[in-house]
Amino acid sequence: MGVELTVLHWIYLAFIVLIIGFMIARKDTSLVCIIGIFLLAVTATHSLSAAISGVFNSFIYAITELLPTILVISIIVAMSKVLTSTGINDVMISPFTRFIRTPGWAYWTIGILMMVISWFFWPSPAVALMGAVLLPVAIRVGLPALGAAMAMNLFGHGIALSGDFVIQGAPKLTADAAGLPVADVISASIPLVFVMGVATTITAFILLRRDMKKGLFANEEHEIAVTADSALEKTRQLLSGQVKKMLAIIIPVLFVLDVVTMFYLHLQGGEATALIGGTAIFILILISIFAHRQESFEEITNYFIEGFQFGFKVFGPVIPIAAFFYLGDAGFVKIIGEYLPKMSQGIVNDLGVALAHVVPLNNEIGAVTLTIVGAITGLDGSGFSGISLAGSVAHLFATAIGGGAATLTALGQIAAIWVGGGTLVPWALIPAAAICGVDPFELAQRNLIPVAVGLVVTTIVAMFLI
Repeated sequence: MGVELTVLHWIYLAFIVLIIGFMIARKDTSLVCIIGIFLLAVTATHSLSAAISGVFNSFIYAITELLPTILVISIIVAMSKVLTSTGINDVMISPFTRFIRTPGWAYWTIGILMMVISWFFWPSPAVALMGAVLLPVAIRVGLPALGAAMAMNLFGHGIALSGDFVIQGAPKLTADAAGLPVADVISASIPLVFVMGVATTITAFILLRRDMKKGLFANEEHEIAVTADSALEKTRQLLSGQVKKMLAIIIPVLFVLDVVTMFYLHLQGGEATALIGGTAIFILILISIFAHRQESFEEITNYFIEGFQFGFKVFGPVIPIAAFFYLGDAGFVKIIGEYLPKMSQGIVNDLGVALAHVVPLNNEIGAVTLTIVGAITGLDGSGFSGISLAGSVAHLFATAIGGGAATLTALGQIAAIWVGGGTLVPWALIPAAAICGVDPFELAQRNLIPVAVGLVVTTIVAMFLI
């Protein structure tokens, strides 16, 4: 029958429900998570000082677990800053402008390039890259600015970020919460990311072409093109054209070599992330020396500062939430101590076993529930702050069903990031909307039907993969 549930189990479950409720209401959940950690600690230890210390220790534990992810994202962003400031990004993208001859080609070229760049640099810098270089070209051949923003969102913040195969920030968070190896979650996510991406981008393109034929975007091209061109003119020219061309070739080659090395040496998870991060550091240093010469010592530090500011800004709300959800597994013993029943396999495991004896769960119910939970956690507009919850719930349901943990975890991750990572929540769409000169609420409305179709199709596919 499994271990008997204690007050600790019920407190943890109550706070999961409470956190979901706050996310639905679009309220920040950091305070709720901290209160949950405190109540779990004080209930287990019966000591006020130990409970207060437990909150701080939970933050240390969460930061320790998340630090490699925060670090690599910060370094990637720092590198993207130097690419942008020197104009190397323009040179890297310019060969692809020859493919943009029609609105259709513009949509798919911007989208696919956005996806590839986002895998290595994350979507935020990729948005600036696409907006500055390809947006003016796309608008000239007839693609509405809203269509370009959709392509950036769906391919970058959707496909690339929800899989996150290279940097592996998202799968690291969900895998930790679900108690699984990162490689298992990535493997399980590949077919789901593919299905979600194909269903969503094709639906979006069909609807966009329909509305273009109706003439809904007839009056906007000139104004947006001027905005995009003026953004392009602001790019700082710190290097000669020849040096830019050389570096624009070297940088992609280095990352391709990284990918080859990963496959050849079977590098995954932290090892793969370290290789990408280390390469980004050396690229940042190399470009800074070429561009800034005597000032490179100070400029390298400035780029790192900008990167770390971004990294901790993104992960600031994630740390308290992750700290709470780490208590559901091995983190409880490490943070609070040996206070669970002797037969306990961790709070989430215990709840899953108990749920299996109460509710007749099956693959279909599990898949639908994870999609809903993932989507709800994305409502805060981060996409990342709630995926630890998706991982914990996936672990719970997989225990109850008797398998499918990796698939359920990947499904929850995909739903959370597609909704909150920058495709449906208006305040998460602001970067892409701003650089394309469109209303973020209109962009979110445009993305709604394609993303909803994709989530339904992906959920159905996941039912057969569990």
